Amino acid sequence: MGGTLGLGILIVAVAGLLNGSFAAPMRPMRNWEWENRWLLFAVSGLLLFPWLMAFATVPHLPAVYLESSASVLVKVVLFGLAWGTGATLFGLGISRVGMALGFALILGITASFGSLLPLAVLHPEQLTAKRGLALVAGTGVMTVGLILLSIAGRRRERDLDASHPSAESGFTLGLILCVLSGIFSSMINFSFLFGDELRLHSLAGGASSAMAANPIWSLTVTAGFVPNLLYCSYLFAKRRSWHLYAQGRAFYWAWGAMTGLLWFGGVVVYGMGAASLGSLGGIIGWPVFMTLDIIAGLFWGAVAGEWKGSSRRTYVYAWAGVAVLLVAIAVIAAGNTA
Repeated sequence: MGGTLGLGILIVAVAGLLNGSFAAPMRPMRNWEWENRWLLFAVSGLLLFPWLMAFATVPHLPAVYLESSASVLVKVVLFGLAWGTGATLFGLGISRVGMALGFALILGITASFGSLLPLAVLHPEQLTAKRGLALVAGTGVMTVGLILLSIAGRRRERDLDASHPSAESGFTLGLILCVLSGIFSSMINFSFLFGDELRLHSLAGGASSAMAANPIWSLTVTAGFVPNLLYCSYLFAKRRSWHLYAQGRAFYWAWGAMTGLLWFGGVVVYGMGAASLGSLGGIIGWPVFMTLDIIAGLFWGAVAGEWKGSSRRTYVYAWAGVAVLLVAIAVIAAGNTA
């Protein structure tokens, strides 16, 4: 039992590192605008790889959808659209506040709201139980961490050369985008809660327990592709940046595909790890996944030199904020375990 538990946690940790690294390959594509890079990620990560994986791992995939009720499919799609809005805001947020700060802010909020919102909507009576109290306490602690990170971000903006602002500067707007992204991104948990009928049909059709949720993943992220496509199309029309695809180097396309592969690969590996944890999957897996996701984002942000030139006090605020976020996730995990 201990070996299985340890292996499951290790798999989930690897998933978090993969998922938290997905934005790193976007940096070398410097001759493309944000929308060129983000649309390539959306096509590969939200359309191509999810459906290839679903058809490869779920027997009789079309029948899974045909046998499911219309109400369940509609709910999955609607929550997928909400999550896709969060994904779009994610890209805009990290372009303004950086990968390190953006990942910590967004995933910190997602880790909390992803547990608190489903509990409040589906099981409000548990809000006064140990799990609910831990979630509320964790959300409060997380708010403190977000405040520390916001202070760090403002100080970093001031520490760095304020006389040469980039086209995508603006910490206040970036902070708002990150907060909204974290809230909307947590909607993906609702897709899984309300889409469990798809998983059950997938199991009945012969899919393995590790891959049975792939029909939910593919439908959710495909719905989430829509707001990403709409916003990218708006920017293409505004900036007339379609032509940049013709000017992109060959490795740009490879890096773009890598962003989608890392992101969805992390999602699939997380599903495998959570499944191997059995009934503990949603208890232990989610906080571990979010924690490693944040750490990976911080690592790649540091590699990219996002905090280079910042004062020591700015670093103190930043790492204190990250530490508080991790404490909040630990509080939430402890409440779930209880």
